[in-house]
Parts: sequence; C-alpha cells; structure tokens
Amino acid sequence: MHSLPQNLSPMNLAMPCHIRSASAADVPHILTFIRDLATYEKLLPEVVATEETLRRTLFGNPPAAHVVIAEVDGRPAGFALYFFNYSTSLALSGLYLEDLFVKPEFRRHGTGKALLLHLAKIANQRGCGRMEWSVLDWNVPAKGFYHKLGAAQLEDWRVFRLTGSALTQYA
Repeated sequence: MHSLPQNLSPMNLAMPCHIRSASAADVPHILTFIRDLATYEKLLPEVVATEETLRRTLFGNPPAAHVVIAEVDGRPAGFALYFFNYSTSLALSGLYLEDLFVKPEFRRHGTGKALLLHLAKIANQRGCGRMEWSVLDWNVPAKGFYHKLGAAQLEDWRVFRLTGSALTQYA
C-alpha cells in the first residue's frame, strides 16, 4: 500500500463536502458535469454521450467505469469518473482518472481536492501502484492544482488515440 503525500491531508479542506458513489439516479447530473467540463475544455461538440448510454455503460453489468459525486450542502458540486487499468512494469492495477470537474462556485474551497483524496484512498485500498490522468496542455490552472498536490507531470509520454473511422476500419 502507498500512503498519501503530506500535502494531501484531509485537514486542508476549506469547504466541507460529502463524496459518495454515484447511482443510476445521478445520470442527469453526470451528463451535465460531462457537458460542463467539455464546455470548459472547448470540446463540447465532441460529446455524444446521452443519459441512455451513460446509464448502460456506467451502471450495467459490468460497469465500464465508476463515478463519485461531491456534494456541498446536499447539492451536486463536482464529479470524478475513473476506471482501473494495469501496469505491466509494476504488475499492479492502477486507477485512471478520466474526468474531474467542479462547478465554478465550488472551486477554491477544497472540493476538487476532496475528490482526488477520495480516489487516492480507493487506489490505496485496492492496492493500486499508481493513479494517473491527462491534462490539456493549455490548462495551466489544472496543472498548477495537480502540481500543488504532489503530482508529477510525465514529460516523455504522449497520448495516441484511434477513434471514429480510424478505429472502425479495423473492425
């Protein structure tokens, strides 16, 4: 098991929030978070997710990914969507954070940090060797936030992707 860095202490949270696993009833909130994140990232035209596809893929058997919701005063404030992958070099599972989004009014109050702490706890409980995610190159605020938490940016790795017709041509 790996321990959290000192600067990821739960005592550093400024606004109390509750983190819980999402249920199928949260699908409308999840889709709103996905669209809000895509708007922020200037990628909204790429979002084709629907409530139906989210319900099927996130709450089917088996689920393709997992979602946690951050609530402040009972209101949805943010979410994190993650799944488990595998590192051959570590011979251990890893937790991959696909999306993290906090509504603007809940930023700078510890909500994003609480979501990351929660995922780090899950990763530790599952015996994961690492937790990873990607950040858009231009997203300086997010990179600064992650650096402050002790995350290291991998300089030598670049993401490659097959999607759409480039992927389906091999079907």
